Amino acid sequence: MGSTSTHGNNGVGRRDLIKRSAALGLVTVPTMSFLSACASSDSGGDSKVEKGKKSAKNPLGVNGSAPLEVVIFDGGFGEKYAKDAEAVYKTDYPKAELKHSATQKIQSVLQPRFNGGTPPDLIDNAGAEQMDMGVLVGKNQLTDLTPLLDAASYDDPNKKVRDTLRPGIVEMGQFDGEKVWILYYAYTIYGVWYSRTNLEKLDAEYPKTWDEMLAVCAKAKKKGIAGWTYAGKHPYYLPFSLSAMIGKVGGREVLDAIDNLEPNAWKHPSVKACFEAYYELYKKGYILKGTPGLDHIQSQTAWTEGKALFIPNGSWVENESAQTTPKDFKMAVSAPSGLDDSDKMPFGTIWASGGEPFIVPAKAKNPDGGMEQLRIMLSEGQSKNFTKQVKSLTAYNGGTEGLTLTPGLESAEAALKLAGENVVNPRMQDWYVQLQKEKVGVASLGEMMAGRANPAETIAKIQKYADEAAKDDSIKHYKHS
Repeated sequence: MGSTSTHGNNGVGRRDLIKRSAALGLVTVPTMSFLSACASSDSGGDSKVEKGKKSAKNPLGVNGSAPLEVVIFDGGFGEKYAKDAEAVYKTDYPKAELKHSATQKIQSVLQPRFNGGTPPDLIDNAGAEQMDMGVLVGKNQLTDLTPLLDAASYDDPNKKVRDTLRPGIVEMGQFDGEKVWILYYAYTIYGVWYSRTNLEKLDAEYPKTWDEMLAVCAKAKKKGIAGWTYAGKHPYYLPFSLSAMIGKVGGREVLDAIDNLEPNAWKHPSVKACFEAYYELYKKGYILKGTPGLDHIQSQTAWTEGKALFIPNGSWVENESAQTTPKDFKMAVSAPSGLDDSDKMPFGTIWASGGEPFIVPAKAKNPDGGMEQLRIMLSEGQSKNFTKQVKSLTAYNGGTEGLTLTPGLESAEAALKLAGENVVNPRMQDWYVQLQKEKVGVASLGEMMAGRANPAETIAKIQKYADEAAKDDSIKHYKHS
């Protein structure tokens, strides 16, 4: 969630999700001892390798004989895609000694090296032991990746790397100002997931307005099928569809105000309208019975078994639920239904953003090599290789031509195409993870969707939590520029 980043979770939900869904941008906070140690790591050598000569084929001026060290998170995406891209680096720079390692314990393995000022040159900073990005940025621990973005792309010398990326990737790597600290390599589509087959059985189409949504759910209920289910034990999944709906109804500025922790942001009429819409699913009995007690796997299994039509989720769900998905399921994702014709943004408005965050440490000995490795990964060939291997899109805007896509992935790409410029990227889940996950999710939306609080009470509670976070000086605050 995504990044997507998620702090402070020692429970089963996000930790397990990260392991299985390859940490799509969702961050957990390291221990305080690590944060303070990492923050104060000014010791150790900061000697950079000598720069190489810039050329058309070497726009970053990589030293072709300098060693390069890469550490990859060994999660749901595995490490083969990275090794394949490293083989290209070795071909391009045959004199370079390349050291590759993969681990699930990013923090444990790399903490002493950050402390000693001898980190690797490129890190896939993901997983249950992901290092806190906000802390790394705030303490000047990372290299600005702007030179990579401004370099010629691997395939076309007339195109900069930044011009080959999907919407939102550059912005996601920014925290304060123009500098880009993180390159998210995977690309996640959040939305409402469904089975084309199960909708066809009801002689129904995906609903574009809320009245249509309620009508489809009513039709399903008559057949003994629930309209919706969701990860009841982890209700921070609900914003995967609800956030984009709020943006569609009220405009991007509403989501920005929420991210910026502005006073009364949650009291905007579009938030109220969308909360009331979701609450209606509960009131009309359109949510699968027992959903508040289900975790993400249980709710996804109930959905693939056809017990519910719709589920809010991210594009990792296809891989994650593959074992229980019928062959004729025809998995698909859609942008959230809107309210009506008065919505500020068109149907198709969707939340899509980067996952699998790569960083080049500030004290890396070969930062140019680390960035060059990313430049290779962002080529069409390596992007295709990744998508083929792990059923996920990359940050590279393309790379699917000629591939036989799985139904969910094909649908995700179609949803992106339909959205066009109408892609939203709420930042609360990586700026204020505890607020998003525990306060907005579990303590508020979870209670409302279980029928234990109404929308007005829920909004008041969330606004109070947001105000507290805004006033808390121990939290690093970020804002949309």
